Amino acid sequence: MRFLKTELRAATIAAALTASLGLAAAPAEAKVEGDTIILGSAISLTGKYSTNGIHAQNGYELGVKMINDNGGVTVGGKSYKLKVVYYDDESTPARGAQLAERLISQDGVKYMLGPYSSGLTKAIAPVTEKYKIPMVEAEGASRSLFTQGYRYLFAVLSTSEQYLASSIALAAEIAEANGKKASDVKVAMAFENDPFSLDVRAGVVDDAAKYDMNIVIDDKLPRDLSDMTSTLTKVKALKPDLLVVSGHSKGAATAARQIAELKIDTPMIAMTHCEAAKVVEKFGAGATEGLLCPTQWAETLSYKDDLFGTAAEYDALFKKTFEGYKTVPYQSAQATAAVMVWKDAFERANSFDTEALRDAIADTNMATFYGNIKFAPEGNNIAKPMVLRQIQDGEYNVVAPVKWASSKVRHPRQPKY
Repeated sequence: MRFLKTELRAATIAAALTASLGLAAAPAEAKVEGDTIILGSAISLTGKYSTNGIHAQNGYELGVKMINDNGGVTVGGKSYKLKVVYYDDESTPARGAQLAERLISQDGVKYMLGPYSSGLTKAIAPVTEKYKIPMVEAEGASRSLFTQGYRYLFAVLSTSEQYLASSIALAAEIAEANGKKASDVKVAMAFENDPFSLDVRAGVVDDAAKYDMNIVIDDKLPRDLSDMTSTLTKVKALKPDLLVVSGHSKGAATAARQIAELKIDTPMIAMTHCEAAKVVEKFGAGATEGLLCPTQWAETLSYKDDLFGTAAEYDALFKKTFEGYKTVPYQSAQATAAVMVWKDAFERANSFDTEALRDAIADTNMATFYGNIKFAPEGNNIAKPMVLRQIQDGEYNVVAPVKWASSKVRHPRQPKY
């Protein structure tokens, strides 16, 4: 299945060129043409979110390929294949909104997959809402997306306030196991000043307040998160028990690199986007030992479905299909799940009508290799928890919550700088 990589690169280049030249996709690549259902997505193939944008696109493409190879989508007794038309939003919200408008109003796309990031999803959601076009998204976790009254926005992932909250509960458990009070825990926070990370921060603040923990550092960092030395200098001086960081892939890479460079010895560090940033591959198992990484999905979880099989089988197939992945990013897995939601909705609605499909998506209740998917009235997935993995000897092992754990947490962390 490695040929998929070449095909995908060609499709990506074509879509990027089409967008950059200001051209609409050919009318044949719209709606339902012949035996093909067209989905559309503005996705970050260049710019600051390109790493995760490509992870998401790979997930979309694997979902499309597996569905097509296994009988496609059945509507009205006829089998249809899926295809995704992509435009490169350049990691820019305004560009994303413009391209969503083009996909819908010029290209005639009636069925949307989401972009990467909460910021881009926030820009595109008003467009899909205006045209009453259902969008199943996999990469916009900001809880504020689901307080706007949108009827056509559905997200397969857990919302952002849950990402690092589990690290607070884990810190409390460890403190109490060591004869201390949870309220003795000192927390340092560093969050990129963007919608996703600020929502992650809100979840941490709420959970720290439940335990009456002391927040000793609360830094909001610039969106071009290339330097954290100021925050980490304060960490060395104030010696918190827990450091939490969120800044997408660039922030994770910056944090992992500078934590090692400055030899930060904080006993517990949790950060988002470890896998997507490939911190183990970039900085080594020794330097990243003990980092805690929240994830929407892990290959060790007991989820399964009839298309991909188990989470472990999806993991193996993804690595076989796309080169260069030691760990499959959850961004890819949830993107695949979003495509599966579309297949399920088409078949239950037995229709191409957008209103019938919108109602079918709203009634989704399915088990997948990625986890259970059931949407609240607001459009967020309420059937799947977050889990926390720890980098242990270069591997990502689930350590919390205990019911999902494949390994015991190592505390304090013992990096080899």
